[in-house]
Amino acid sequence: MALIADTPAAKARQRSELVLATSAEDPVLRARLISLSSTVNPEEARRVTYVAYTTGRELAAKWDMVSSPTMQSFLINIGLRKGGYCYQFATELLRRLDAQKLKTLELHWAESDAGTDTEHNVIAVTAKGQPFEQAIMLDNWRRSGHLLWGPLTGDPDHTWQENKAAFVRGLGRNASTPDRPKRVTHSKK
Repeated sequence: MALIADTPAAKARQRSELVLATSAEDPVLRARLISLSSTVNPEEARRVTYVAYTTGRELAAKWDMVSSPTMQSFLINIGLRKGGYCYQFATELLRRLDAQKLKTLELHWAESDAGTDTEHNVIAVTAKGQPFEQAIMLDNWRRSGHLLWGPLTGDPDHTWQENKAAFVRGLGRNASTPDRPKRVTHSKK
């Protein structure tokens, strides 16, 4: 574990900044999830890391993501892309993580600037029973399929709130239902 503590990602995490996951087995993200509570199962933390990382990559390929999510949203709006909005990334990640039947980690829908054209949605993870504010954010949209993660409070671009209704909707939609159109979302930068 000493080697992990000296990596740039580990140092950034210690300063409460957001970092890009390095792989589907990212040891720093896994360790951060485990450190949420002594009750967190390390195997669950490994699965969450793997699913979050691979989901972003798979969806970016499926939706032919461009390097700017704002440009992707524009391309969707004019009909040149079929998907790639932030809520679509969040919904798919939520469903895949929910399928893991986690016992020691809990999933949350996090949103920033709800109802505006800068609205952004991600999935957040806490230890079972922990308050939302202690969550680790998992964002596959902002870096076009590359997993950005970190504490909710360490996000310089967004102030996150939990949306339990969106969480239920994300899990309850029928997989065959076409994706609903939504406003273009932008980072505050």
